[in-house]
Amino acid sequence: MEATTERHPRGIYTLFFTEMWERMSYYGMRGLLVLFMVDAVSRGGLGLSDEVATAIYGLYTAAVYLVALPGGWIADRLLGGQRAVWYGGCLITAGHFALAVPQVPFFFSGLLLVVLGTGLLKPNISTLVGQLYPEGGARRDAGFTLFYMGINLGAAIGPLVCSALGEKLNWHYGFGAAGIGMLAGLIQFRLTRHHLGTAGLVPPSPPENPGRLWLGVGLGLVAIALIAGLALAGVLPLNPVWLASRTAAVIVGLALAYFGWVLLGVKLEPVERGRVIVIIILFLAAALFWSGYEQAGSSLNLFADRYTNRTVNGFEVPAGWFQSLPAIFVIVFAPVVAWIWLGLARRGRNPSLVVKLAWGLVLLSSSFLVLMIGSKRALAQGTVWPTWLILTYLLQVFGELLLSPVGLSSVTKLAPARLAGQMMGVWFLAASLGNLLAGLLAGQVTGANASAMPAQFLQVTLISGVAGALLLVLARPIRRLMGGVT
Repeated sequence: MEATTERHPRGIYTLFFTEMWERMSYYGMRGLLVLFMVDAVSRGGLGLSDEVATAIYGLYTAAVYLVALPGGWIADRLLGGQRAVWYGGCLITAGHFALAVPQVPFFFSGLLLVVLGTGLLKPNISTLVGQLYPEGGARRDAGFTLFYMGINLGAAIGPLVCSALGEKLNWHYGFGAAGIGMLAGLIQFRLTRHHLGTAGLVPPSPPENPGRLWLGVGLGLVAIALIAGLALAGVLPLNPVWLASRTAAVIVGLALAYFGWVLLGVKLEPVERGRVIVIIILFLAAALFWSGYEQAGSSLNLFADRYTNRTVNGFEVPAGWFQSLPAIFVIVFAPVVAWIWLGLARRGRNPSLVVKLAWGLVLLSSSFLVLMIGSKRALAQGTVWPTWLILTYLLQVFGELLLSPVGLSSVTKLAPARLAGQMMGVWFLAASLGNLLAGLLAGQVTGANASAMPAQFLQVTLISGVAGALLLVLARPIRRLMGGVT
């Protein structure tokens, strides 16, 4: 009987494979996105400049995080988690197949559909995982670990498949492969969703009058469709670089206004106030980290394409294959890092949250130092060995394993109970801001600005390194502000 209680619920495998296929489609398409946009029209690309392409990439990846907030709300109030995941997957599938159509309006419509679908699927599938383990405890942690492996397995497979098809045959074949992957995930979800039982079957907090809320959602979608239609028709001209920079400014303004309201307008206990200040530090550290890390699909992808020697025994490795490296490194090294933390905890030497954040930024700084040296060599001699990119990604993954899991967990512990949901939304804002900045920074180091690569990469090295060093120096006073949270 004891062995039975230790077994995972069968629903976790439904969610494992659904998320694996969704991440396969997302990262597979992401590995092609910038390369397709900057490729010449004569070769099937869009012929955009690097600056415009990376700005669009930044807007797209930032929007994925932003729409997670209304996506979670729609599931909580109107759809329930299971239907949110299903409809989100349908939108993602439609988006990828739209990207497979070789016409510009379908390309941008496809991106919009993928964004909306991801906003429904991504936050709610994680919620379903938690609902499968109502007892919490170690078994729930193990369930999330299994789910996390599904994420990275899909992220590793996607670029290998989609980049091989997209770069070697036709860009739109790669986008179509991403759609087939998501379709496989949908079919699997539909056939096995009964294993989820009642988890997420109904909204946890349905309204008394859902019609009004549905009307609001419908009007919002109509507004999005209208703006998109006017932009595609050329009636509403949009400059992606201008829009990305202004959106970043708006996110910064929202964060400042929100934290100002919490600190000045909400009655906080002294311990709560200190913890909110720590969350502000987390926000800044996370935004800075993601602004470097999320250049994987933009500047680092272009570096792989243009400045990396990718020929092995006469075969040219697709540039997008390098996008699989972070996920592969996470699969390999995440258990090692977890084992190290457990060993240090047993000895009473587990580093504090702030120390982990600091070393995450230091590792990011080290990765861009490697990239800076590699870019100088590339500009001098044309191409460099792939070891420069491999080492860059390895250092960044170690930084991610330090910063991302502990940051997410710590926000849930530090936030005042009555503001917990809002603070999680702010954490998504940090990721969104980081993605926008990553796209804008990438446009400054590629194409016509390629000669600026070493200087710009050095700037990221110095800023993130100084921020990490500052956190290390201030680790003890910041820890006192945490009020006993570890």
